[in-house]
Amino acid sequence: MNLKEFLNYQIIESERISISVYSVVIAVVILIIATVILRSLKGLFKRLVKKQRIDEGNSTSFYLIIKYLLWVIIIVLVLETFGVKVSVLLASVAALLVGVGLGLQQLVMDLVSGIILLVERNLKIKDIIQLEDGTVGHVLETGLRTSKIKTRDDIIMIVPNSKFVNDKIINWSLIDEKTRFHVNVGVAYGSDVELVKKVLMECAFEQPGISNTVEPFVRFNDFGNSSLDFQLYFWVQQSFYVENIKSELRFLIDKKFRLHDIRIPFPQRDVHLFQADKI
Repeated sequence: MNLKEFLNYQIIESERISISVYSVVIAVVILIIATVILRSLKGLFKRLVKKQRIDEGNSTSFYLIIKYLLWVIIIVLVLETFGVKVSVLLASVAALLVGVGLGLQQLVMDLVSGIILLVERNLKIKDIIQLEDGTVGHVLETGLRTSKIKTRDDIIMIVPNSKFVNDKIINWSLIDEKTRFHVNVGVAYGSDVELVKKVLMECAFEQPGISNTVEPFVRFNDFGNSSLDFQLYFWVQQSFYVENIKSELRFLIDKKFRLHDIRIPFPQRDVHLFQADKI
């Protein structure tokens, strides 16, 4: 058997598929070329990120879009090489999807949502997001069907992409570099409100993590049922750790309130008792 006969040797042959040694070699060459192209693109994007010509989130999104498109082309070429009619295969897959129906509805929705996220780039690697249930986390990975986020408790969550498209999601990374937050404080009636304002401002200026480029401010929010209600507003750059900053700020406020004899009251309710006249 010469080389030509060896390459033309049919491994599998039927009405719908024809796999020869030659077609297998071509398929392997296509896969090798695709792998080399993807590795080269990945290295190129890494170099662009290091040179700060593109941020890491955008580079990952672009790479994934190119990767998925390339693999679709590769699959089509390999199938054509094996003699499979792609149009017939797509018709069969469409019929299968109709037959399965609702069983694959969520899967298709997640896949379409993944494509939307990659195209619109509303969600990128290292973005800080807040889910509709209040969970806050870093985006570690964006896939075609699911994405991975790391919460403040260092828990890795796998989230279907449809949640990012259909639910209301807060992307803190799309907001300005500094984000505004606040803590609520209630003091007893009769307290010196100007002293309260002064102490709260001191706490904001002394608390590490609070930005000094934008000045905090105090809002006298309301006359509450049991307290005078204030809100201390401030800006932070690391919004992912804002809950820790809030906690330390509350410790500092409590300490300074004790030094200045400013009381934080317990909830109070006045009860009036009346005795009915005896008949």
